[in-house]
Amino acid sequence: MSDKIQILNSKEVNQKIERLAWEVYEHNFEEKEIIIVGIADRGSNLSIELAEHLKNISKMDIKLAKLFLDKDNPYEQDVKLNLTSSEYKDKVIILCDDVLNSGKTLMFATKHFLNQRIKKISTVVLIERNYNIYPIKADFVGLSLATTYQQYVKVNLDRRNKAVYLS
Repeated sequence: MSDKIQILNSKEVNQKIERLAWEVYEHNFEEKEIIIVGIADRGSNLSIELAEHLKNISKMDIKLAKLFLDKDNPYEQDVKLNLTSSEYKDKVIILCDDVLNSGKTLMFATKHFLNQRIKKISTVVLIERNYNIYPIKADFVGLSLATTYQQYVKVNLDRRNKAVYLS
């Protein structure tokens, strides 16, 4: 199963992220500031790209943050965020990840924010695979893919070689 099929090329990835930025802006246009939180590592790459597009289309203050969790075993380690709770209290949080598979990563990432009063939380994913085991969904989706459980989606957001592959 080493054959890779390119699902999105660099131009298409950029178009998806730009469209996601417009959707986030349309749902939050009245906000003065939003916090974009990327789930380390690949979600953080998406959050940076999303923030750049949002800065180009809006006058909102965009604060970037990075959330760290053990995606394979989230029960064993606490979720860590490089912001203090006072920095996101009563703010809009946009939580980003590259691929939504079972929903486990988004669920544990979202759980972190439930201990603090926030204004609103929304989720953004570049690729959604529709295999949710956990009761969470992406509010903003770049592309929804029908795949088998055995297939793997790889997102590359390297500036020189953006692409999405299925293998």
